[in-house]
Amino acid sequence: MQPVTTFKNMADLRVEIDALDGRIVTLLAQRAKLIAQAVVLKPAEGLPARIDSRVDAVIDNVTTKAQDQGLDPDLVETLWREMIEWSIRLEEKTLGTATTTAPSQNQSEETGL
Repeated sequence: MQPVTTFKNMADLRVEIDALDGRIVTLLAQRAKLIAQAVVLKPAEGLPARIDSRVDAVIDNVTTKAQDQGLDPDLVETLWREMIEWSIRLEEKTLGTATTTAPSQNQSEETGL
């Protein structure tokens, strides 16, 4: 990527942003393939879909890297938590260990549960 100050108009800047977005999507697809492999490996190792200590370690790692790059760590944490939760839901669904969420008090009253 060329230095951001070299872009003198929005059209050129948007071309670069679009190209970067494509690279990010490619990396996310690669990450998703790794998660698919985790679904294969976890049962053999007796591991559940959600491992809170691993979630915490991943979040700590990426927020530290964000800070090192001058990127808002809160943004990175939000993005990664969403990716992690998506991954865990996929793993639970595939492994047959999906947890159900108890209905909220309002839902219970509305549905009569």
